[in-house]
Amino acid sequence: MTATTSLVEEAAELFAAFQDGRRGRIEPLVRLLNPTLWHVARACGLERADAEDVVQTAWLRLVDKADTVRNPRTVLAWLGTTVRREAWRISRERRRSLPWEDADDDGAGRRGPAPGDPAPGPAEALLRHEAQRVLWTHVSRLTPRCQAILRVVSRGGPPDYASLSEALGIPVGSIGPTRGRCLAALRASLAADPSWSPS
Repeated sequence: MTATTSLVEEAAELFAAFQDGRRGRIEPLVRLLNPTLWHVARACGLERADAEDVVQTAWLRLVDKADTVRNPRTVLAWLGTTVRREAWRISRERRRSLPWEDADDDGAGRRGPAPGDPAPGPAEALLRHEAQRVLWTHVSRLTPRCQAILRVVSRGGPPDYASLSEALGIPVGSIGPTRGRCLAALRASLAADPSWSPS
């Protein structure tokens, strides 16, 4: 049994119990799936507070619409889809309401140097900021699926392909090739931009 299968099966069992009236089963279901849902929300580019709100909203919607989920085995996919849609909605609203240029934001939701990092000189900081702004502008032009996959890859560390597969609704074996196509599209887009300079 694979990690994905066991996660789906365990979630299905807990959710089926919840649907049958054992309301206390929602707590272990939340504990089981929250790390995956959190990862999906963050992969959509949300900051911590927004990611928390999105995950909480997904749970509230599930509780409200629990009787509409006919197959308990689809609960993880249902929640993942809800998180992605809500995250993208919030991201769109943020882009509309905030000024595009934010001198303290590197385009990936990080603000300023981390404590203990040596601060770059003004010229280096300006060049880095401009390169990051151009890069994330091009990332934002990719499909939502490409944006989600590339944000996961950009976080560093090995991504959990099984959970990502379930949340994005694509087979595990398709994630690598999809990531490759997304990176190729990003490289082509950057190569066509005369303002792009990676260094």
